[in-house]
Amino acid sequence: MIPRYSRPEMVAIWSPETRFRIWFEIEAHATTKLAELGVVPRQAAEIIWQKGGEASFDIDRIDEIERTTKHDLIAFLTHVAEIVGPEARFLHQGMTSSDVLDTCLAVQLSRASDILLADIDRVLTAIKKRAKEHKYSITIGRSHAIHAEPTTFGIKLAEAYAEFSRNRARLLAAREEIATCAISGAIGTFANIDPQVEAYVAEKLGLKPEPISTQVIPRDRHAMFFATLGVIASSIERVATEIRHLQRTEVLEVEEYFSPGQKGSSAMPHKRNPVLSENLTGLARLVRGMVVPALENVVLWHERDISHSSVERMIGPDATVTLDFALNRLTGLIENLLVYPENMKRNLDLLGGLHNSQRVLLALTQAGMSREDSYAAVQRNAMQVWQARGDRTGLFAQLLKADPEVSAQLSASDIDAMFDDFYHLKHVDALFERVFGPEV
Repeated sequence: MIPRYSRPEMVAIWSPETRFRIWFEIEAHATTKLAELGVVPRQAAEIIWQKGGEASFDIDRIDEIERTTKHDLIAFLTHVAEIVGPEARFLHQGMTSSDVLDTCLAVQLSRASDILLADIDRVLTAIKKRAKEHKYSITIGRSHAIHAEPTTFGIKLAEAYAEFSRNRARLLAAREEIATCAISGAIGTFANIDPQVEAYVAEKLGLKPEPISTQVIPRDRHAMFFATLGVIASSIERVATEIRHLQRTEVLEVEEYFSPGQKGSSAMPHKRNPVLSENLTGLARLVRGMVVPALENVVLWHERDISHSSVERMIGPDATVTLDFALNRLTGLIENLLVYPENMKRNLDLLGGLHNSQRVLLALTQAGMSREDSYAAVQRNAMQVWQARGDRTGLFAQLLKADPEVSAQLSASDIDAMFDDFYHLKHVDALFERVFGPEV
């Protein structure tokens, strides 16, 4: 997590100040409920909230204590006792460290999820606007990176919109699954603390009680959360890679915005590189790289060990901060993307109408030829177009008309009718309605 790829709101969730404040709230809420149950004095709970609630925890002091205790939560509680006084002895009654650490992580990941959901909403808004703008901007679709049949740039964006809509639903589900609280004590049996305390703390922090914990919240929840972030990162990279390909000099159907004064190369002043898309590809790799450690964290020894702890201290902040930055960069990239419909049309025409080969194939079969003979007739003419040099405008249609086997089945006007590119776009409205609803 470095400033270059960080945004302040997400970084703040993972700051020591935020973490210690959440720790205090967990401990103080638990003490309040214990006071209601008559386990600790009510006045003690009130003093803890009064003195601790107003305190600014001294991070350097906590670090100093931890150098002796070698235990971060004990160091924190020792520091709180310095602030609160004798009543601090009623903190952490019947609790274990994981009750605080795991519940705090749940709060942090829930808050991070809310930011990421808002990020995805901005991505969706940007995609929807540009998709409407280019609903009928005809372009060549490619399979295996080779010209296939026409589509529109709006349809490409509609595909991205549908994908990020699915990602939003996935993240909502992952947020719900991760937002769990455990205040169940050592080994998770509630031997020294009433389950009502867990329910109370969960309600206060906007969480749900973990149905059954060991000494930790089960890590399959966390694995699913980080796996979801990995899927979202892959969707970001898919869009970024599409833009990178479409910006290649030989294609140049879209281009990242190049601002005044921007430089593309230290050596070549002419360069305009897809640096944002390339950056997004790299950031996506980082987020995905944190998924496997999260999956491996599911396996702990017996009721708990701390092999997961060091992993989560790193991937919690790094994955959410990086994805937050990437989603916002993607929004700006889409909003400012330069789109060149004239280049799309130029590229569409490069192969002299070959993208209509399937229409001719189907017409020949409907006229009575076998599929095998129809395919052979269309392919032999198509291969001549592939091998031709220079301007190939209208060449495929010309060759088909001159082919005796084809012309015996289809008239010249029949063949010409098959070279209307907008034939391929007759269901664009239906596709848009599926993705965006009837208003688009």
